[in-house]
Amino acid sequence: MEQIMIREALPEDAEAVLACLKQVGGETDNLTFGSEGLPFTAEQERIFLQEQQASDHGVFLCALDGPHLVGTASLQPLPRRMYHRAELGISVVKAYWGRGIGSQLLEQIIAYAKAHGIELLNLEVRSDNARAIHLYEKYGFRSIGISPAFFKIGSQYADCVLMYLDLR
Repeated sequence: MEQIMIREALPEDAEAVLACLKQVGGETDNLTFGSEGLPFTAEQERIFLQEQQASDHGVFLCALDGPHLVGTASLQPLPRRMYHRAELGISVVKAYWGRGIGSQLLEQIIAYAKAHGIELLNLEVRSDNARAIHLYEKYGFRSIGISPAFFKIGSQYADCVLMYLDLR
């Protein structure tokens, strides 16, 4: 396996992050967006990544194969009385699926959460995304239910599994 470096995203990574997510969105229907990518400008993404860097309760990670960004993972804290929880998101470029990058990202996200007092991680995953569900279960995530018709792509609906990891 190639040497993949995982590190916190920097503001100067904004354009690469947006390009990576746009690529992944076009390669799979497992994300909440498609090939259009995220609705942010490079400057908006730069500001977001700058805020993430300054945060003590959220993080945005990049997986790099040399200079190429091939995956991302984020942990977004929830507000007020839910501040002990955070939302998890992971994406990996399709050519890199099955190489352990999702595991590496997830391990670092969990370590970050533990080190920063985050007690519960939440995520949503398409119910037919067996590979992702297996990965999350491998790290202790548990299903708490199904959200029907969570995604609508064209005229097709897909359910979503709601999962959590209790770190208390």
